[in-house]
Amino acid sequence: MRVPRACLVTVTACAAVGLVAPTAAATNGPRNVNVNPYSVHQGAVMTISASGCGHGGTVTSNAFKKPARLPASDTTSYATAKIKHNATPGHYNLAVKCNDNPRVATHPFTVLEGRGAQGGIGGSLGPSDTEMKVGAGLVAAAAIGGGLFIVRRRRLNHAGI
Repeated sequence: MRVPRACLVTVTACAAVGLVAPTAAATNGPRNVNVNPYSVHQGAVMTISASGCGHGGTVTSNAFKKPARLPASDTTSYATAKIKHNATPGHYNLAVKCNDNPRVATHPFTVLEGRGAQGGIGGSLGPSDTEMKVGAGLVAAAAIGGGLFIVRRRRLNHAGI
């Protein structure tokens, strides 16, 4: 009578472990969500980091061109998302959802008005104050060095005659 009872206890314990194991393997969902940069221009790229997505996940937002994919990682996962060129400037939220957990974590960010490329505008942009100061310093150093070179050369030529 003791053997069947021991078998019954063993089977019950194994069943309990079997039911708890999938829950233990699942993650607690996304946490420690961060964005870089927090304020991003239209058409630019932002980086999102999140922990807790051991089997990967997705990052979505109305401002994104398409959802970003978080790779599977036991630590922190990173994804990049491109902001739409026509996204309305303002405050947005992104949502991080892991593939193995129904929880969703959100994080705010700001879309700024886009900056057009400065290529092709020729001479319409003037130099900055810093560039002017550096340029003036280089010209002054060249003038002083050239003057010293000419004075020294004249002295050597006159001494040899």
